[in-house]
Amino acid sequence: MSKDALVNLAAALPRDRFAWCGDSIAYWARRSPDVVAISDPEGSLTYHALDEAIGGTAAALSAHGLRAGDRLLILCENSIAAALAIFAAQRLRAWAVPLNARLSAREVDAIVEHCGPRLIVTTQDASREVEAHAPFGDFTASIVAGPAPRAPEPVSGDPKAQVAALIYTTGTTGKPKGVMLTHDNLMFIAGRSSEMRRLAPADRVYAVLPVSHVFGLASVLNGTLYQGARLDLVPRFEAEAAARAFAEDGITIFQGVPQMYARLATLAEARGGLPAPALRYISSGGAPLDLGLKNRVEALWGLALHNGYGLTETSPTATTTLIDAPAQDQSTGPAIPDVELRIARSDGAPAAPGEVGGIEVRGRLVMKGYYRAAAETAAAITPDGFLKSGDLGRLDARGHLYVVGRAKELIIRSGFNVYPPEVEGVLTAFPDVAVAAVLGRKTSDSNEEVVAFLQPKPGREIDLTELRAHLAERLAPYKRPSDYRVMSDLPVAATGKLLKHKLRELL
Repeated sequence: MSKDALVNLAAALPRDRFAWCGDSIAYWARRSPDVVAISDPEGSLTYHALDEAIGGTAAALSAHGLRAGDRLLILCENSIAAALAIFAAQRLRAWAVPLNARLSAREVDAIVEHCGPRLIVTTQDASREVEAHAPFGDFTASIVAGPAPRAPEPVSGDPKAQVAALIYTTGTTGKPKGVMLTHDNLMFIAGRSSEMRRLAPADRVYAVLPVSHVFGLASVLNGTLYQGARLDLVPRFEAEAAARAFAEDGITIFQGVPQMYARLATLAEARGGLPAPALRYISSGGAPLDLGLKNRVEALWGLALHNGYGLTETSPTATTTLIDAPAQDQSTGPAIPDVELRIARSDGAPAAPGEVGGIEVRGRLVMKGYYRAAAETAAAITPDGFLKSGDLGRLDARGHLYVVGRAKELIIRSGFNVYPPEVEGVLTAFPDVAVAAVLGRKTSDSNEEVVAFLQPKPGREIDLTELRAHLAERLAPYKRPSDYRVMSDLPVAATGKLLKHKLRELL
């Protein structure tokens, strides 16, 4: 079947044709078996081979004891093996728990303890002791038994009830918090977000956003395969490698975080341009998009840099700018089709157009809840089904969203969430630190860096070299402070509460 015929076929298909994660792969394996579906630096698979490899991977995991309702923890970078593990777990009705391989052992251990996985799969060498090497198609991965597996969770034949993925977001308490996303959550976003990009089988997507992050999982991985297109999985972002792919590989779609675009813009300025002859759609997410950076990138390729808003709890895409009417400012666009968006005042009443309030979202994208945290789930979802984001925004007269701030003390660094309480807890565990306060500081490339204010214990001095080594063992690189300020006394109120706004004045 020709590419033009496949494009026409995709356009004619009913909107919600796939109910379960992996349905789209099985569908395209029948329709276009010899079309390349997915690739990584190690190789590629056609849709037929991908479907077969998922079946083989599911059999291997089942042979190691994985059952429906179990959790499968997947420690990974972007790779075919990681995708196979995710889809195989979902085919078995187990819960995929993808984690970024850059997390420290302490961070991984906390999540392992919380979710109690039956098995742990590692798709590259930075892994625990290997129990077995299982064939994942033509690829291999390490499999070990979970140290204390919990009983399987109830299994449902309803994709709106059955959990497909458990995505961890640390939360403002610093404790791991698992967001339960159902098959329907992920398939809804795969369908709607790919529609918004007008994705078709002829497209080739450069996939460097981690599949362990909800943006990379739902929108990029699932969304691309939903429409029968080709996905090029890239383990880590390097501007030079991306530039080569854009110039030589026929990449048509790129979704990234602002810092990636900043690096590409800087490289283009040094080289006098970055050819991208096939590129037709680019979008930014995961962090606020600076208008200056948006303008630089749009001038580079003559394309609109689309923007959007979402969070893990909304699977994630809630709003995005429109292809036919791209935003000229920092709007994140209207709600995607079949999603409701409202702005709430502090008393819960609806805000007027232009008025700032809490962003709330309702629809099939809203999570099932937080795993093993019923009280937190109840606090996050209103009785009428709206998810309270904790972010602040306003809607214009057209219903387009502007995000104006974060109610939480969230720092977004390189597209990853950094929560100060977690970092502060590791800092104060260092023997010479009495008090620690962590803040985010915006940098010129629309990124944020982590700044730590430290108060030493009486009579002690803080050796920053030793402190950095302490953090390197306990925190992922993106969570570690890039700037340390040591002060004899950090400002506190009469109640003893740390006055972070006083510290912010110093930034």
